Amino acid sequence: MTDINALATGILAGNRRALARGITLVESTREDHRVQARALLDQLGQANRQALRIGLSGTPGVGKSTFTESFGMMLVEQGLRVAVLAVDPSSTRSGGSILGDKTRMDRLSRHPNAFIRPSPSQTALGGVARRTREAIALCEAAAYDVVLIETVGVGQSEVMVADMSDIFVLLLAPAGGDELQGVKRGIMEIADLVIVNKADGELKLVAERTCADYSGALRLLRKRAQDPKGFPLAMTVSAVEETGLAESWEQITALVDWRREKGFLAQNRARQAAVWFEEEVRNGVLARLHADAAIRDLRVSLLTQVTAGEISPDAAAEQVLAALVR
Repeated sequence: MTDINALATGILAGNRRALARGITLVESTREDHRVQARALLDQLGQANRQALRIGLSGTPGVGKSTFTESFGMMLVEQGLRVAVLAVDPSSTRSGGSILGDKTRMDRLSRHPNAFIRPSPSQTALGGVARRTREAIALCEAAAYDVVLIETVGVGQSEVMVADMSDIFVLLLAPAGGDELQGVKRGIMEIADLVIVNKADGELKLVAERTCADYSGALRLLRKRAQDPKGFPLAMTVSAVEETGLAESWEQITALVDWRREKGFLAQNRARQAAVWFEEEVRNGVLARLHADAAIRDLRVSLLTQVTAGEISPDAAAEQVLAALVR
């Protein structure tokens, strides 16, 4: 049995070992652990601490880990405390994950003002793990100033990270029109900042042309009330040479300050809380369906009938839901 009071005290004191243990607890699927996790989150929530949450996604091979480390190092050297929550894809066969992000960020992982936590995506869609939002809350309670949420990679369902971050950054590599075609419109519409990485050496001119292409695309795609003049913005950086990082941080802080002043930041967090409330209700219903032995037997029986063509899937699902309500 975990001592929740002692764990909460350690997290509030900024102890990295306690924070790691807390995230392990909230990621657990055991029912007794879920009860303890809720108690921990309720206790930590009383501290009412907030961090700047930055969602980071990008195409495979774009250098997300390199960018995250260089960007994180720049922030910790400014005296900020930075937490990185890196989501690693899980195998659909074995369920395992490599969880190698911490080894790829060697410099940042050794800095006393940084905390890196790789987590498996498991069955969760949207590029994040199911309990990423709760892990963010723990990092905020531990008094981290910035929380970077590095997602699995660009995909059609990867917009979920926007529902747990204040700023969403889309990281792209220098490329021609093919990559512009390949990035889903949905993720382009939610990006606050599009950063073209690897703007160095022979790729520098290509990166600048790519950045210009995306700038034009962003102007055509959208204009939101919570975007000040000039946003969404496309810019170039080199994570290897560490150029453009300070400029990207300036743009992020300028956007956050503007949204906070206009009230959009608070509105966005309230909307995100509502989204995750609905998500937890859906997950809870599915958990009840799997946990109830009688409903489980009914599902097996109905599944046999559905595959045999004796009953329609809709009618079978209605019977299961009716049994859950009873």
